This record gives sequence, C-alpha cells and structure tokens, in this order.
Amino acid sequence: MQRYFIRSEQFQDQTIILDGEEAHHLLRVMRARTGDRFIVSDGERLEALAELTRIDKDAAEACVVQWLAMDQEPIVKVSVAQSLPKGDKLEMVIQKGTELGACRFIPFISERTVVQYDERKEAKRLERWRKIAKEAAEQAHRNRVPQVEAPVSWKQLLEMHKRFDLALMCYEQVGGSAALRSLLQQLREDWNWRASAVAEANAAETETLDEAGRSAEGPSVLLIVGPEGGFSEREAEQAAEAGIHLVGLGKRILRTETAGLAGLACIMYEFNEMGGAL
Repeated sequence: MQRYFIRSEQFQDQTIILDGEEAHHLLRVMRARTGDRFIVSDGERLEALAELTRIDKDAAEACVVQWLAMDQEPIVKVSVAQSLPKGDKLEMVIQKGTELGACRFIPFISERTVVQYDERKEAKRLERWRKIAKEAAEQAHRNRVPQVEAPVSWKQLLEMHKRFDLALMCYEQVGGSAALRSLLQQLREDWNWRASAVAEANAAETETLDEAGRSAEGPSVLLIVGPEGGFSEREAEQAAEAGIHLVGLGKRILRTETAGLAGLACIMYEFNEMGGAL
C-alpha cells in the first residue's frame, strides 16, 4: 500500500489534506480514485490509514479510516557518518541505508576525500539527499524519515561522537569482525538491562513487560565510514584517542558505498531487527 509523509498541519482531526508532490503522485502517478486507500504519516506522532474522499485539480482530501501504531522503527538508533564519496554513491548509501533502518546520515570531509566541497552546490545536493531519504522511507514503510545533515568536518565529527552510546569506525587495518560483534553484544546486553529496569518501573501502567521495555529509549550508535582511499593512519589514531572503536568488517576490502551498509546490517541483526540474536 502506498505511503506518504506529510506535514502535521495536513492532519485536520479526521480529515487529511494532500497537496504538492504527494497529491501529484497520488492523483497523476498512481491515478488514485475516490475510495482508494493509502497510508499517511507526519513522521513524528500521527499515522493513519486514509481513504480518498475528494479530488481537486492540484489537491486531494481523505478521511481517516484507522489510526495506526508507529512501531516500524528499529530499537537501535544508528547514524551513518559517510565521508563524501565520488559521484552519486552517497545517494545509494542514503537510499539503501534508509531501507535498512538508519535514523540519520552525516556526510563529512576526511583527509582522503577527493570530492571538492562547494557549499553552494551542496545546498542543492542536500535537498536531493533528503528527498531520496523521504522516498526510500515511504517505500520501506518507515514511520520516520531519516535526517540527512549538511556535511561536517572531521574535527566536528570527532566531537559529535560523544553524543552516542557507541561510536564505531570501519577501518580495514583492523581485520576480522570479532571485535564488532563483541561490542554490539555488550551494547545489547546493557540495553536489555536498562529496558528491564524501565519495564519493572512501568509494568503497572502497561499490559506486558515487553511493551514497557520497548518504551525505553533505544541505544544510539554512530557508524563512521571512510572515503574511497580509506582513512589515514593519523585519522585512525585520532579516532582511537577520542574513544571511537576501530572495527573491521571481515577479511575482504569493501567499497566505501558497501562498508556502511554492511556495518548497518550487522548492527540491525544483533538487535533482532533482521531476525538476529536478541
């Protein structure tokens, strides 16, 4: 079923107003007719199954058939920091990373970044990246559209890592993925303990301990991926000194557009978002 992200003000009690790109796609691309149903979400707190009731030239009106639970988002909140790659590789990372469950993308400039950063051009690229994230979130039936940040410097990224429960940097010199697995397992165990504590405290107000546990804020992970030429030794040393864990993704060398997606899939698997270990 088609899904659209709309602005909160487009929800008017039991009525939903569609305009702009969403109305164009629904009416012109999908050729929807009165009585057709689709899903709408404001990406924050409102999501509903809607039925088309009125069609205008450039707008449409629908009624709420059923309010839906916003329970499609992963427990673990993963932000993918990707050094700016050449061409349209970042577009693929954002599209596929959104499908896998990333909550944010942070482009950054590292020592071996070969892309010439132009702030004026990047404004247009940022708009395109955010559109790709929105469309991918709709296709994947996400409840929220991942944030796509404006590019930051390596120094800024080193400071940002302090906001996360766990910061990982993909570094091919490390080798195997055993360290990654152990770090994720420890994070999962810590979160399980925290979720259990929240569940016990809130059990009287919820139907089950599991529901109360899932209300606990999930852990946050920063996954850092280098450019085509990888990270320099100096950057690896700076990251380690800052408290970022250097991890490998196996014995094979992965392309920059593959590494982040592989790491993201590993994290999601460990937190049972892809039939994993939790």
